[in-house]
Amino acid sequence: MKKVEAIIRKSKFSAVKNALHDVGVNFFSYWDVTGLGNEKKGSVYRGVSYSTSDIQRRYLSIVVNDDFEEITVQTIIQAAKTGEVGDGKIFVSDIKDCYRIRTGEKGGQTLK
Repeated sequence: MKKVEAIIRKSKFSAVKNALHDVGVNFFSYWDVTGLGNEKKGSVYRGVSYSTSDIQRRYLSIVVNDDFEEITVQTIIQAAKTGEVGDGKIFVSDIKDCYRIRTGEKGGQTLK
C-alpha cells in the first residue's frame, strides 16, 4: 500500500476531487493548510502594495493499493497543473498495514 500526499492550489481542489472520483479513488482526507514556498504573492489594495509569504493550499492524504499509485499520482498532476510556480507537490510513501476498525480486517482489502 502507498500513501499519496499532495499539496495543491485551493482553486484546483474541485477539479482534482472530481478527477480522482472518475478513476475510482473515492475516499481521501484533506485539510486547508498554509505554507511557505518559492511562490511570491503580492497584492495591491487601494494603491498600496502588500507582499505576503503565506500561501493558502489544500493538503490531500490518500492511501491506495500499490497498483493504484501511478494512476492516482498522474490524475492529481493532470487535474492540478496550471504550469505556474506554486502548483504544489506530491509525496509517496509506503504504508506497512491498514486495519478496518469496524470489522478488524487487515491489509489492502480494507481500502475497497
